[in-house]
Amino acid sequence: MTHILAIDQGTTSTRAILFGADMAPVASAQEEFKQHFPQSGWVEHEASDLWSTTASTCRGAIEKAGISAKDIMAIGITNQRETTVIWDRKTGKAIHRAIVWQDRRTSELCQTLKAAGHEEMVTERTGLLLDPYFSATKLKWLLDNVKGARTRAESGELAFGTIDSWVIWNLTGGTSHVTDATNAARTMLYDIRKGRWSKTMCDLLDIPMNLLPEVKDSAADFGVTRADLFGREIPILGVAGDQQAATVGQACFEPGMLKSTYGTGCFALLNTGDTPVTSKNRLLTTIAYQLDGKPTYALEGSIFVAGAVVQWLRDGLKIIRDAKETQPLADNADKGQDVVLVPAFTGLGAPYWNAECRGAVYGLTRSTGPEEMAKAALESVGFQTRDLLEAMHADWPNAEEAALRVDGGMSASDWAMQFLSDILGAPVDRPEVLETTALGAAWLAGQRAGVYPAMDEFAATWALERKFEPTLDEALRTQRYARWGRAVQATLSV
Repeated sequence: MTHILAIDQGTTSTRAILFGADMAPVASAQEEFKQHFPQSGWVEHEASDLWSTTASTCRGAIEKAGISAKDIMAIGITNQRETTVIWDRKTGKAIHRAIVWQDRRTSELCQTLKAAGHEEMVTERTGLLLDPYFSATKLKWLLDNVKGARTRAESGELAFGTIDSWVIWNLTGGTSHVTDATNAARTMLYDIRKGRWSKTMCDLLDIPMNLLPEVKDSAADFGVTRADLFGREIPILGVAGDQQAATVGQACFEPGMLKSTYGTGCFALLNTGDTPVTSKNRLLTTIAYQLDGKPTYALEGSIFVAGAVVQWLRDGLKIIRDAKETQPLADNADKGQDVVLVPAFTGLGAPYWNAECRGAVYGLTRSTGPEEMAKAALESVGFQTRDLLEAMHADWPNAEEAALRVDGGMSASDWAMQFLSDILGAPVDRPEVLETTALGAAWLAGQRAGVYPAMDEFAATWALERKFEPTLDEALRTQRYARWGRAVQATLSV
């Protein structure tokens, strides 16, 4: 048994990647699934799609690798965070579509709770802000709006989970209702300092605590798969939310180390060690990973739209057919135009946290075309990242000494990463292994299984593929970032 199977259940697709004994990827399979938008600002997934694509991509990766289940030592899972599912404990059927982390339907509830003066308490216990992004208000919405759900929940018939819990439940045939500390920390129901579910938060939102899964370390025994799925039982030994798994995969184990992942959204995490730092700039305090019962904390900045802006160019505007087309378009953009896109399609995340504003484009002219829109889309990710890092530097001055390690699909774009370095005025390090999210999940499971090295040795394997250095004139950098700031303020004021 020389392989670790990593399941990466994301927002737009599910991937399974097999890693060998040397922690190198051996084979992978990926499937996209349908996004559902029942109303403006609402985003849903069929929970059954998340599970079926998990099962099929796992089988696909195993087949591509030419191995069998007996060659797999363990499974590690990483997942889109905050997305909320409730299911029937007996049938295993979800009672409603999963409500996705991007969904904003509980904005009014969050505003009501803020007006009642609850946000300070929420932040003190959970490290989070009162925002529809997190699972708790989504869970309350399901209990209040699905017929009979609250009564059934109170009687113990139903189970709640983020997507890791949903996938594990199905992998184990309903024998494990569990999560890890990193996913629990994103629900707005978990006390990150005491390391347990918060009765105060559950009472505030009228959520029965018997719905909640057992919380474990990020490397722990989460159960074993049904024997009929892959040919034998395989232990599940590692779990972390996608951004925390990327933090692990980037070997950001020392306080002050910083990574930014570019997937559907963009998420920057700054390791703050054993100290939960309360942000003064509306960043989140969260758990980066938890090993041997000891949490390591992080400051996090969350951008809702990063790679999703490229999907919008493809599926919404239909000006590209493939993400790879954005770079040559951006290269050919008219340098005399300065189009600014604020991609607030589902509101703005950190450091603004405005659920109500919507996307806007500034600086349009008669000659603005696909090239300028592609350039503005890619630049919007760099601008938003700088917003996050400015806030992090204010909360944790030591962060200024750390290089930014990047990963995720968009980090493969040389154009986007060069602009990121230019607008930050700082180096950006891209590793040889861009699959850091899956690698983090694999390492958690592999070191628990005893086949992968301990933390220090694993960190020593991190290798640089390319360092991007800033080339933009300082005056122009300042001017362009100021223009972005004015565009954001105009968007917020509409």
